This record gives sequence, C-alpha cells and structure tokens, in this order.
Amino acid sequence: MTRRVLLLATKDTIAHRHGSIATGAELLATIPADRLAADVAVEDVLAEPGWDMSPGTMLALARRARAAIAEDGFDGVVLTHGIDTLEETAYLADLLAGPAAARGAIVLTGATRSLDELSSDGPRNLAAAIAAAADPALAGAGAVACLNDELHAARWVTLADAAGVAAFSSAPHPPLGRVTGGKAGEGVELLAAPPPRPPDPHGDPETDIALIKTYPGIDGALLTAVVDAGARGVVLEGTGLCNVPASLLAAISDLTEWDIPVVVASRCRTRPVALDALPLGTGMAGQVGAIGARDLAPAKARAALMVALGGGGVAAARDYFDRL
Repeated sequence: MTRRVLLLATKDTIAHRHGSIATGAELLATIPADRLAADVAVEDVLAEPGWDMSPGTMLALARRARAAIAEDGFDGVVLTHGIDTLEETAYLADLLAGPAAARGAIVLTGATRSLDELSSDGPRNLAAAIAAAADPALAGAGAVACLNDELHAARWVTLADAAGVAAFSSAPHPPLGRVTGGKAGEGVELLAAPPPRPPDPHGDPETDIALIKTYPGIDGALLTAVVDAGARGVVLEGTGLCNVPASLLAAISDLTEWDIPVVVASRCRTRPVALDALPLGTGMAGQVGAIGARDLAPAKARAALMVALGGGGVAAARDYFDRL
C-alpha cells in the first residue's frame, strides 16, 4: 500500500533560484518519479524567511503537521524550512505533536545551497525527507530534521555549520538515524533510540516569551522591562551549569512572585538535571524561583516555555520542565 505524505513548503533557500522562488510542486518536480518513496500532496505555506520566522507561524506549522497525521490520515509530513530557525520549529512541532507522534513522522528539511546553485543539496534533502516521513520506522520518534541523509531528533538537533551541507548535528548525542537512499522501497536505518516523548500539551501556547543572553554586569531591570512590554515568560541564557549573574537574582525573585516564570538555560552543553540538583554554588537562580531548562539549548527552552504556559503560570511551567 502506497504511503501518503504531506509536503508543507515554506520556500526559503531550498526553493530559491535566480529571479524566482519555486513552489512546493516545482520543488517536488526536481525529484525523479522513481525516487519518490510516497504519494505526496503539496501545500504552499505563506511564511517569513527562516531567519525571521515568527512564533505564530511556527505554531501554525506545528499544528498543521499534527492535524495532517491525526485528522487527515497522512502517514507523515515533510516541512521545508530555512535552516536558521529549523531546530526551533522542529522542537515546537515535537512538543505539540501529542498522540500524532505515535502514528507518523514530522520531518523538517532545508538546504544550504539555492535550488539553481551547482550541486544544490535541496532536491536530495527533500527526497530523503519524503522517504523518512513515509517509513513506519520513525513512528513514535516525533519531529526530526533530515539533511545530508542524516536524521536528527528535534530535541537534540542544532545548526553547527551554516555554510556546509552537513549543517546539523546532534552532538553530544548520535544522529537518530540515516536515510539509506531516496528510491521507492528504501528508507530509514535507525542508529539510536529517540529521546523520551515530552508531556502532552495543554491549552494554547504563549507566543510572547523573551530570550535574554546574560553577561557580567547585566542589569536586572532588563527582565522587568521585557515583562512590562508584554512578555509572559523569560528564558535566560546563562553560563556553565546554568549560572547567571547575581545582579539578576532579585528580579528573578520578583518575576516569580508575579507568576512570570523565569527559565535558565546554558550556552554550554549541560546534563538533564534540575537546578536544585546541581552542586553547591551553582544554579543559584533556582534558590530564588528560577526553573532549570535541564539540557535544553536556550532557543529550545523558549519553545518549551511557550508550550508550558498553555497550562498556567510558574507552577505549570515548573511541572512541565520537570517532566521533559
């Protein structure tokens, strides 16, 4: 039985060519028919460039991908996306997939070279992504990124090289798998177990979340300023084991009392532990109410806080991150 895949095309580099932008159908036409591993339906999506993708658009894409599997009966979804923020949209789609993740894969792909460049990587990446989305082996894995024939779990994937075709990495984790070819009948070879599934989402995600990079001497007034401007939550990019300057501790305490969650992530790789589980002298922000991002990168912690706030304020966010 032929598998059915929905292609959601948001344009960006994978569709760029001199003087024009390819539609989803034109992108699909770059793949020879005998290299298509599924029956593919196409929807063109009006979206900002990947480097300026709005939270509202990311949420709309995540919801459409989930509905395509859960309601429309597609076996998988492929989403073409600019590489700059592909990992954020992938993780948001993963967090919102809910039970649909058990029924089919959501695969994001893109390109570092335009469609009319010599040796463009777009058509191959698209063919591989379709093969991956059509393969039942990925059911239960949630959202993944597929580029350069590699599959990366949304929780682990990061853009490591914006100029090369091997642009994404899961380090320090291994790639989830690889696509053994783009021909019909070929598909996914799994190389590692996927990360645990996140909690099922509740309520509508909050889109107004501030992400602030901390630095020595930062003024705590920056935190209250973004809240005054409308932010419903704040993610701080700290250092080391989720450390932030002491100048922020009073503001973190105040925001927590106002039911505005403050999540602390690190610019470094960290272990998936809570702030209060860190050694004495680190993670001080946890003592004044901050929530640890565990091993999430700052941008992904922002996506997780968006979803967590669908269930309430600080208490709901703390419970959500404890279960990630």
